[in-house]
Amino acid sequence: MAPSIWQLLIILLVVVLLFGTKKLRNLGQDLGGAIKGFKDGMKDADKENAEPVKQIETPEQKSE
Repeated sequence: MAPSIWQLLIILLVVVLLFGTKKLRNLGQDLGGAIKGFKDGMKDADKENAEPVKQIETPEQKSE
């Protein structure tokens, strides 16, 4: 049984009252920064693992 929209709104209100909007905003910024850093790290790892493409020499290129 999934919670209804009203139950979710009440839970959200209780969380805001307990922690305050400033702490929740800071938590959101920290979480967003961590996700961005993780994605950037994954992109860097992919670039490091990619092998350069080797060009195959044809007989015409060797004779030049």
